[in-house]
Amino acid sequence: MPIRQSDLDLAHRLADAAGEAIRPFYRGELGAEIKADHSPVTLADRAAEAAMRRILDAEAPGDAVHGEEYGAKDGVTGRRWVLDPIDGTRSFTVGRPIFGTLIALVEDGWPVLGVIDQPVARERWIGAAGRPTLFNGAPARTRACREVEGAILATTSPHAFNDDEVPHFLALVAAVSGGHPRQGPVYGGDCYNYGLLASGHLDLVCEAGLALHDFAALAPIVEGAGGRMCDWNGDPLTEASTGQVLAIGDPARMDEVLEALHANPHDHHEH
Repeated sequence: MPIRQSDLDLAHRLADAAGEAIRPFYRGELGAEIKADHSPVTLADRAAEAAMRRILDAEAPGDAVHGEEYGAKDGVTGRRWVLDPIDGTRSFTVGRPIFGTLIALVEDGWPVLGVIDQPVARERWIGAAGRPTLFNGAPARTRACREVEGAILATTSPHAFNDDEVPHFLALVAAVSGGHPRQGPVYGGDCYNYGLLASGHLDLVCEAGLALHDFAALAPIVEGAGGRMCDWNGDPLTEASTGQVLAIGDPARMDEVLEALHANPHDHHEH
């Protein structure tokens, strides 16, 4: 089904509510007085998700809800709202404004609407099937990338890859850096990287170990800006995807990126 304007309006209201809940905790003075299980990030996460769920319960009571903090609520419509109130917990806890609230609408297993909201900088990307991605209300576009070598690659942390995944990531790093270590990846950023890619500031994001609430919102944003979002085999992302994800700003580079990711890592040792 096409995305209705009412769904987009609802997604904006959810993001507004999450931001209102999160901002008071950001760089707050709470840390000293609270035990580990009630850290500021936990309080902010819970407050933001609770605020979003209250709106969904009132305005979309038949839709399912899947949230990182409060689990799953079944629905009857074949639609599911997927919520990650704070994606980028470590950035949030150290006061870096590159975390985000992720809101996705999944229909029959396919992510069809996504929001990345940065509530401190007040930056918001929203993408939906069949519509251009908007950044703070203006169209966002990925940039052209003539070749993989020299492309700007981002990932949140090299520690997020398991032992089987590391060689593939390093093979991709080798392909983009062309043997020049200073052209290595940009680290940190979580969901913010995908917004930057949608707006034409990055060329590639490669990650693994993502849960549905980490990636569902990203695909409509990247695709609606002219990019491609897929798993490491090149297949589109659905709720059944394993969490190995690629975002590619210029779809013309997709085959080369996949080839680099699956190159024999032993072909890439330094000279």
